[in-house]
Amino acid sequence: MQDQQTHAETPAAYVPEDLRVLRQHEENDDAAHHSNGVPLVNGARSAVAENGKRRDRNYPPAPEPLPYPVIDNHTHMDFRDGWVTVSVKDAMDTAGAVGVRGAIQVGCDVESSQWAVAAAEEDPRVLAAVAIHPNDAPRLAETNALEDALAEIERLAQHPRVRAIGETGLDYFRTGEDGRGVQRYSFERHIDIAVRAGKALQIHDRDAHDDVVDVLKSVSKLPESVVFHCYSGDEALAEICNEYGWYMSFAGTVSFKNSKNQQAALAIARPELILVETDAPFLTPHPFRGRPNAVYMVPYTVRFMAEHRGVDVEELCKQLESNTETVYGKFDS
Repeated sequence: MQDQQTHAETPAAYVPEDLRVLRQHEENDDAAHHSNGVPLVNGARSAVAENGKRRDRNYPPAPEPLPYPVIDNHTHMDFRDGWVTVSVKDAMDTAGAVGVRGAIQVGCDVESSQWAVAAAEEDPRVLAAVAIHPNDAPRLAETNALEDALAEIERLAQHPRVRAIGETGLDYFRTGEDGRGVQRYSFERHIDIAVRAGKALQIHDRDAHDDVVDVLKSVSKLPESVVFHCYSGDEALAEICNEYGWYMSFAGTVSFKNSKNQQAALAIARPELILVETDAPFLTPHPFRGRPNAVYMVPYTVRFMAEHRGVDVEELCKQLESNTETVYGKFDS
């Protein structure tokens, strides 16, 4: 794929005023970790990647605006990256300027889920998803705190601006076999909460495709909308999603050169089941892999998806917009 056109400048909200002051904290940033296992500090992503190399922490240039507005299916505006802290308003204003009219702010624990609800109350362009991340479930269970956390998620789920339960699911990359039973229990509890609250389900599935599908098939009832966030499966999983009507949300990873399985899945996914997301500040699309991600970066992934599927960009945007509203409803209601 050819590199896409940009505005050549990073949006103003994402440009630091004084880089020298922020760099003084870089060594502390490198050593910190967030509770779900992703390198973070004070709600910020580490300056060092998982391969041990220091990342470029400058935000990428803005893409060319999309011809029709779309919605970011999954983002974390509470996680700082780069050298700036950007408000919800500034993040959504910047995104709106390139054709991203809304976003689903996703919680990973009680605190970030509460933050997601507050963001959705603050800005009409934001809806919330709430959950306990699968990697947090075993740790909470060890301290007998899981049930209280799930009770708070269920309470938050009643809020009208909460439209999904997630991200929940199974993660076998960071959690060993001894924690898988608790992950499955937590996943099933989240599914039940989603069903009873009438909300969509956003699934975190990492190295656990078969068991995620097994859970979805084994529970007595599923929510009306089931979404595989940051779809990481292959054609075989896509065929299952096509059969059961489960949504596949593609992040910037689909544009990576080594993402052949995801690209094959994208090619065969039913058009009415496709969504797009950033998972910001992570998973920045090509050619900016490793740099900070943000809601305004969605157009890079959309254009890759359109080219890969052989469809017009505007046609895909309209499909994505329709699909997203089918899952989450109207933003102004």
